[in-house]
Amino acid sequence: MRERLLRAGPEALADYELLEMVLYIALPRRDTKALSRALLARFGSFAGTLAAAPNDLRGIEGMGESGTATVKIVHAAALRLARAELTGRPLLSNWDRLMDYLNAVLARERVEQFRVLFLDNRNHLLADELQGRGTVNHTPVYPREVVRRALELQATAVILVHNHPSGDPSPSSEDVAMTREVRDAARTLGIALHDHVIVGNGRWVSLRREGLID
Repeated sequence: MRERLLRAGPEALADYELLEMVLYIALPRRDTKALSRALLARFGSFAGTLAAAPNDLRGIEGMGESGTATVKIVHAAALRLARAELTGRPLLSNWDRLMDYLNAVLARERVEQFRVLFLDNRNHLLADELQGRGTVNHTPVYPREVVRRALELQATAVILVHNHPSGDPSPSSEDVAMTREVRDAARTLGIALHDHVIVGNGRWVSLRREGLID
């Protein structure tokens, strides 16, 4: 498998083979083939395994701390690579790449996360920060804190992002009301709210494109 990977690239390996090689780094004396198949059966895919919560990974017999940490290291590396692809690019003209990144970060989360992308005056990404983590269907959001952090970073614009663990990204009335509160608070200090994106399972909704914010 190692020779195939180096000769022909990762596309030459099946998901279970790639996962088997990842696990072998942490568990060189274990049957990582059986373990990789167990993980794929439990989490549905290679991506689903990487995004799984540490406690869920530990629940698979044979994973332990080493196997779990190795999977999460690969997941973190994948997300950092995806975020690096956005660095130095104006986000509003690289929307598809931004959505790929946001889906990778949020689509498989089992509780709501509220994130803010802080942008400079060229719409380049200054920071992507987790502002709050909630329950399966609610995350508290404080417009004053969003604006305060934007001022600290000298951001001139923000994009709000959160996920719906149900998989349905349709905005609720509370989502719309909160978005308008952040917009109004930011506008008073000259900070633009470009959009609020809600991520579901493989789908997303832009409140601006839906005409719910101006």
